[in-house]
Amino acid sequence: MTAWPMLVVLALFFLGVPCSFAMMIVCIPYFLSDQYIQATVVAQKLLASCESQSLMAIPFFITAGAIMNYSGISEKLMEFADGLVGHLTGGLGHVNVLISTLMGGVSGSGAADCAMECKILVPEMLKYGYSKPYSAAITAATAVITPIIPPGINLILFACLCECSVGRLLASGYLPGLLLCVAFMVTNHIISKKRGYVGGRKRMMEGRKLFKLFLSSLWALFLPFGLIMLLRFGVCTATEGGVMMAFYSIFVGKFVYKKLDFKRMPQILVEAVNSTAPVMMILCAANLFSYYMSWENVPSTLTNALLNLTSNKYVFLILCNILFLVIGCFMDAMAAMIVIAPLLAPVVRALGIDIIHFGLVMCFNCGLAAITPPFGTYIFLVSGILKMKTGDMIRDLWPFIGIAVIVLLLVTYVPWFSTFIPNLMYGTL
Repeated sequence: MTAWPMLVVLALFFLGVPCSFAMMIVCIPYFLSDQYIQATVVAQKLLASCESQSLMAIPFFITAGAIMNYSGISEKLMEFADGLVGHLTGGLGHVNVLISTLMGGVSGSGAADCAMECKILVPEMLKYGYSKPYSAAITAATAVITPIIPPGINLILFACLCECSVGRLLASGYLPGLLLCVAFMVTNHIISKKRGYVGGRKRMMEGRKLFKLFLSSLWALFLPFGLIMLLRFGVCTATEGGVMMAFYSIFVGKFVYKKLDFKRMPQILVEAVNSTAPVMMILCAANLFSYYMSWENVPSTLTNALLNLTSNKYVFLILCNILFLVIGCFMDAMAAMIVIAPLLAPVVRALGIDIIHFGLVMCFNCGLAAITPPFGTYIFLVSGILKMKTGDMIRDLWPFIGIAVIVLLLVTYVPWFSTFIPNLMYGTL
């Protein structure tokens, strides 16, 4: 086996070269030096990922999320979250956690959630006496919830890579997402009580006002459940669901909340393209890198090596968690998942592990990697928007990383959390 491409890719990752460029820089010379492979094959492998109809769902969901940030949907969800928990100790921290959970069912993007909360919620937290590092830390941490709540982009991506049900995998994220939400709220309460962080209001909101907020946010709350129901009953595919969400967001923003200005559509589309392009670049490069690994027979070699190492599925799962936590410290987690998920899928099936459960665990790991120092993407995104040092923020981030690891282990070894709702909706496999 020719191993130098893998070694060079790892070296480029550590040097900070973008994942997509690193994989292309290595693979193109490797294939062109082989007399049996033509340059046209390399080009075809690069573009093959863009031709998948299932993966078309990703740009549509990203576009829908961008529209929602300008349509008033995010603001309505924030008002409703504040009405529910804004009066509690650490109330605005609770709002931060809850809005990330609700936004998971709207945008599916942790990065979009981070950017939105940095601009809207963090200034309010600072006004009520929350420290800037803590406000930044909880904003980054709670964005881990967003990608595992339907329609999380990573969930759709894993389902396409490993050829499993998109609907089942999306449904698997509800209970783990809610479990992580509760765990973060408990953590925020303990920290806020020690530091004296108060709520935005002194009293609980009146039931009538809270009910009005619920009704006004119902248009947004309907999105994740409506999407899952459409997929469950075969009304649409995931791609068609993404298109429907985009048009639904335009309708709600323009005719219900009346905050969407069509003059801003070019700006919205530019944001959507800027968010989609890195994902598709990584997909194309990872497809080429996967072709290299298939050419060198890496998948079967890795499968045999892992099965010889352990035939215990519980040991295998903890090894996978450790692998992703380490990889996530040094490279983009989505790129790692694109490369590694298809390699591990045969081992997962050989050990009798539910592929839906494993997919949820892997996507959870991807979110956790985004807040893991030193290269967590959410850390740099939040610190960049708030113009602060990452070191100050990371000190307040560790309690949330610790509690997220505990929840990850619970979800890993209690498959019921990720399989109950899919089995309830689709039946047991």
